Amino acid sequence: MISQRWLVVSGAMCAAGLLWSAVLITTLVAGARLVPTGWAVGVAAALSVPGVIAGVIGNRWYYRTTRPRSPWSLTSWVPPHVPHWASMLAGVLFFAFWLAVVVAFAGLDGKAELRDGQYVLTDNGRTTVVTESDYRHQGHLEQQISLGILGALAVGGTFMTGAVLTHHAAPQPTETQSAGQALA
Repeated sequence: MISQRWLVVSGAMCAAGLLWSAVLITTLVAGARLVPTGWAVGVAAALSVPGVIAGVIGNRWYYRTTRPRSPWSLTSWVPPHVPHWASMLAGVLFFAFWLAVVVAFAGLDGKAELRDGQYVLTDNGRTTVVTESDYRHQGHLEQQISLGILGALAVGGTFMTGAVLTHHAAPQPTETQSAGQALA
C-alpha cells in the first residue's frame, strides 16, 4: 500500500507538472521558448511520472474489487465519491493538452536540422532550406508535443492521486452508487 504522505507528495508533483507544462505550452504558442527542450521535458517528466505511477497503483489498490459497469460511460470509470465537477475539470484539461499535441502535429513540416550552417527541413527524403524563424518554430512544435503528452499524464496523475486521497472520507456506496460489479 502507498503511504498517505507519498500520495500527497505525488499529487503535488503532478499538479506542479501540469502547471509547468501548461505555462510552457502557452509561451510556445505565443512564440517564445522559456526553457530549452531538454530541460522543459525533463522537468515535466520528473514532476509527472512519479505521480502517475502512484495514482495508478493507489487506484488499483483501493478499487481492485470493482470493474466498470460500462466501458463507454465516464461515470463508471470515476470513483463514486469524486465530485462530477472534478471529473469534468480533469476531462477538459486532459482534452486541452491533447488538443495542443494534435495542433502541434498538424503544424510540423518535417525534421528540422542544422546542416553545413543552413537550417533545413527534411520530409520524405526531400530537403528544403528554411529561415531561422521557421527552424525555431519547428523546435517549438516538437517541444509542445512532448509537453502536451506529459501534461495530459499529469492531469491523470493529479486526478487519480486526488481520488485516492479523498477515498477515506467518502461514504460507503450503496448498490445503486457502486462503481461496478465485484470481480470473480
